[in-house]
Amino acid sequence: MPLDIKEQIVRKALELLKDGKTRKLTVKDIVEACSITRQTFYYHFDDVPQLFEWIIRKESDRLLSYSPDDVEQGIRLFFVAAINALPYVRKGMQSNYRDEFEHILSRSTYDLFNRVIERKGLYSDCSVRELAVIRRYHAEAIIGILRDWSDSDTENIDSIVHIIYRLITGQIAM
Repeated sequence: MPLDIKEQIVRKALELLKDGKTRKLTVKDIVEACSITRQTFYYHFDDVPQLFEWIIRKESDRLLSYSPDDVEQGIRLFFVAAINALPYVRKGMQSNYRDEFEHILSRSTYDLFNRVIERKGLYSDCSVRELAVIRRYHAEAIIGILRDWSDSDTENIDSIVHIIYRLITGQIAM
């Protein structure tokens, strides 16, 4: 079955990003790789940062749709997906879209964490203000952990996920 144009654009953009042949990923690079017109690209995306945002949002939606009722297992799925995306994320952070990419990652992690909180009913005894700070705190902490992720962390993913789960659910007092 042939890919639809939007998926083709996404796949080629990720390939270009991962290959690292260009530091400044442009719409021109993407349309040439896809053999499409600029008009076709702009029909689907406003610009390259919106393309990144769409990719991250789609992956977040996919994760939540398959996430089991077990919060700890859901966190593990998130980390596995993030680890698989690390080559793309690292290249994106080295590109000319670093600031936009970092903002998109931060906001997307916050949104994903927010949806997990709502879905699982976590922190139901907190005020709106407390909940906003808790969401930001955990989202930024997770991004910080992923920013410095190592092969050793991958080997110990279950332990790391368990600690994060215990922190999120209040089983470890800080």
